[in-house]
Amino acid sequence: MLALKSITKDYPVGDTKVTALNGIDLAFRDHEFVSILGPSGCGKTTMLNIIGGLDRYTSGDLIINGRSTKEYKDKDWDNYRNHSIGFVFQSYNLIPHQTVLANVELALTLSGVSKAERRERAIHALEQVGLGEHIHKKPNQLSGGQMQRVAIARALVNDPDILLADEPTGALDTKTSVQIMEILKEISQDKLIIMVTHNPDLAQQYSSRIVRLLDGDVVGDTNPYTEEEIHADLSKGKDISTKRKKNMSFGTAISLSFHNLLTKKARTLMTSFAGSIGIIGIALILALSTGVQAYIDTVQKDTLSSYPVTINKEDNDMISAMTSMQDSMVEENKQPKQDNIVYSTSIMYELFHSMNSSNATENNLTDFKAFLDEQMNEETSTTDLYQYTSAIQYQYDVDMNTYITDADGNYRTTDIADVFSESENPDLPKEKQAMYEMMKTQLSSYELWQEIPSGTDGSLISDMVSSQYDLVYGQWPSVANEVVLVLNGNSEISDIAFYSLGLLAPEQVQELLDSSTDGTEVDKWDLSLNYQEICEKSFKLLLNPDYYANTGKNGTWEYIGDDQTRMDMTIKNGYDLNIVGIIQPNEDASATTLSGTFGYTSALTEYMVDKIQTSDIVAQQTAVENENYDVFSGLPFTKEERELTNAEKAEEIKSYFSGLNNQEKTDLYTRIFSEPPEEYVQQVLQSSMAKYSTREEMESAIASQYQMDDATVHSYLSSYSDEELQTMIQQQITSMIQQNYAAQAEAAVKEMMGTDGEIDQSAGYAKVAAIFDAQIGSVQDETTLAGYYDKYMPSGVSESTLEENMKTLGVVDLGSPSAINIYANSFENKDAISDIITDYNNSVAEEDAISYTDYVALLMSGITTIINAISYGLIAFVAISLVVSSIMIGIITYISVLERTKEIGILRSIGASKKDVSHVFNAEAMIIGFCAGALGVIISLLLCLPINWIIHALTNIPTINAYLSPVACIILVAISMGLTFIAGLIPSRIAAKKNPVESLRSE
Repeated sequence: MLALKSITKDYPVGDTKVTALNGIDLAFRDHEFVSILGPSGCGKTTMLNIIGGLDRYTSGDLIINGRSTKEYKDKDWDNYRNHSIGFVFQSYNLIPHQTVLANVELALTLSGVSKAERRERAIHALEQVGLGEHIHKKPNQLSGGQMQRVAIARALVNDPDILLADEPTGALDTKTSVQIMEILKEISQDKLIIMVTHNPDLAQQYSSRIVRLLDGDVVGDTNPYTEEEIHADLSKGKDISTKRKKNMSFGTAISLSFHNLLTKKARTLMTSFAGSIGIIGIALILALSTGVQAYIDTVQKDTLSSYPVTINKEDNDMISAMTSMQDSMVEENKQPKQDNIVYSTSIMYELFHSMNSSNATENNLTDFKAFLDEQMNEETSTTDLYQYTSAIQYQYDVDMNTYITDADGNYRTTDIADVFSESENPDLPKEKQAMYEMMKTQLSSYELWQEIPSGTDGSLISDMVSSQYDLVYGQWPSVANEVVLVLNGNSEISDIAFYSLGLLAPEQVQELLDSSTDGTEVDKWDLSLNYQEICEKSFKLLLNPDYYANTGKNGTWEYIGDDQTRMDMTIKNGYDLNIVGIIQPNEDASATTLSGTFGYTSALTEYMVDKIQTSDIVAQQTAVENENYDVFSGLPFTKEERELTNAEKAEEIKSYFSGLNNQEKTDLYTRIFSEPPEEYVQQVLQSSMAKYSTREEMESAIASQYQMDDATVHSYLSSYSDEELQTMIQQQITSMIQQNYAAQAEAAVKEMMGTDGEIDQSAGYAKVAAIFDAQIGSVQDETTLAGYYDKYMPSGVSESTLEENMKTLGVVDLGSPSAINIYANSFENKDAISDIITDYNNSVAEEDAISYTDYVALLMSGITTIINAISYGLIAFVAISLVVSSIMIGIITYISVLERTKEIGILRSIGASKKDVSHVFNAEAMIIGFCAGALGVIISLLLCLPINWIIHALTNIPTINAYLSPVACIILVAISMGLTFIAGLIPSRIAAKKNPVESLRSE
């Protein structure tokens, strides 16, 4: 039951108001066909809109099944229109971009009916009105009568209680009008139909009740609804307000907006392109930034390979010392200073203090290596270190003693510094000695052999290395005795490397060196060798123990490095190293790992360590019984000291003298008798000092010695006292006496030998040895012999230690490296590795903590700042683009709201809520955002091709490639949709607040 109680409706017009309904009292039965007649402007349509819930009354009350609508909220009105009201408009009010079937389904969609059911019910409703064959047509493909039938089917599909028809035949011809009225009359058998019409004939013919309005008042009712009937029907009525309505699904909102946009393809495309401009700008910036970042990441990774995190067994952190020194200087500068006073800073003190070996940190690399081995195992790792590193290299103090055959087939060392051994020749001019020594020092720093970092998975070659280098010939090393030749980026190696390959003779190098000191010119070498010839070369490797041979005397070993005959045999039996491949840096490598010429693997290091440890000399030296025995000298490393008597010293020195050979006795005899007796020195000194009784005589003697004039010497010595000057003269005379006495003794020994100029001087040594034995044998005084003992008796203990012998022999422990190089696979992961080391230090005792210098952080710390600065600039630029795009999309969405105002009214008339209307326009904004984002991404991907060409042409860096990853494309599209959604919020809110009645009248 529907009843209007004193309904008044006023419309404000400027400062006045117009009354459309003036206290209408009217009730309607559940099943009747009511026609509302009256002249234009009498309030017919207003009353219809108030009954349909499209418009609100000013005063009075609308009673629905006994419930006052004064209590209704927006959702109650939405439910009421959707479930209880069906509208049939004079202008049909169909949504033009939807099919006939979709127009009819729309009301069911708002009711939350499933897709299958609403399709079935919509087709049935259309078949009822005779349009079963036209369900897929658009409204503009139908006649006026057919469109009105669609409107009736839409009104009926939700099975409403009330059908409201506003001039349903006003735009139809007579024949079609009759058809529509017949349909309405049939419907009125089950429902309440309220029709507004100007045609009294149709009203008389088809209506069961006619209500006449005039100037907002009811002036006639042919079949009033009495109070008795109202009370009777109320007991049987149903409250439509109990029906619950679901919101429009977002899919329906997308469908409505999508079909609307399809009707404006050109404008939609232009709008999408306009919206894509901001996305294109962002995408291109992101693509270029991604390409540059990828290039920077590559550079960083390659740089990290050249500058790994290096931890030495002994670390003297000069960087930390310099930092501390700077901090100390800052603190000193903060101290108050007096005017007109110059102060000093302790730079030299702090620097020298930091270089003091006592300040060096001894790193426990044994425990740290065990920690790293555990963390590099995925099953035992607790830090994910294996994910952060591309390689870990353990370095050991093992010498690479390699030899090559020269053009004559003889073996010689590959170390070019051996050419400059003549710098030790005392007969060489001093300027050449200095030149030789300088060149020897410089060339000794040249890295010839270098171990290739191995992979974290146990492979001999790290992926980091294989990604930086191309194998241009042969193969990578696979066993211990295989090595590769490392070229530079221009397929070159140094002439030093050619010397190491035996292709340059020592004489050629010597000639070049002599020319640099003599000022002469030599022809420049033109050296080359093809790949195959290089790979036919092989080296001989000697280990440190190979330079020693067992003498058979007391288990001692002697050095044979100076015995060419024995060395030739030893080298011939050395370990073969074969060149199996040639590598060079690839074009994409901005930095490389290997700085040496010949690269070998960790397998060779392990081989050398094992062979050294199992060699005979090492086995003998490390035997338990030889713990205090030097196998080189045959002496103990330590010996219990005790005080000897003169008699014991005399006996031991005689025994030592008798055990010397003739040459050793000759040398010792020369030493003994080259030292003048103290009495002789004093006697000659007194005799000489008698010549310098006055100061003038002493100054004159000094001037004569230094070849200076007397006046200059007098001025220089004026600050000296007579005693100081006399002491100076005595020291000079004493030195001269000792030198002259030694020269006379050496001359006397040579005269005794009588073999001056002879090659074989053994006979002369024998003569002097006999004299030595006779003179020493004639000495019986124990004090004199004890003096000889104190002066000439060699130590009874070795000058070396067990640790020094092990170092000489090259003995190392694989579990205790001398240095560790940790190669990070990214700049960020380098920081993660540093954090792991810090955590390790926090978990161990202070003396086991690791100290190291992070050179990578020092070299590349500015890169992060630069990248951040660029990123901030890009973000600011992007923000401006986003704001512009958002404003534009908001304006476009608002224009769409204006264009679709009538559609808003239609949706509201069939029960759509304000939220549903808002969803429709949010969906449209997001569709435009998707199209704009997708179009922007596609255009950007196409633009990357010429952009990359331009970048390569301008920078000559082929590795910088602007590109968008699939994830970035998805994110950009999502950003575009998100931005358009935000931009469309205000327009969609405006659309939701539009008055339904005014929206329907918008056209």
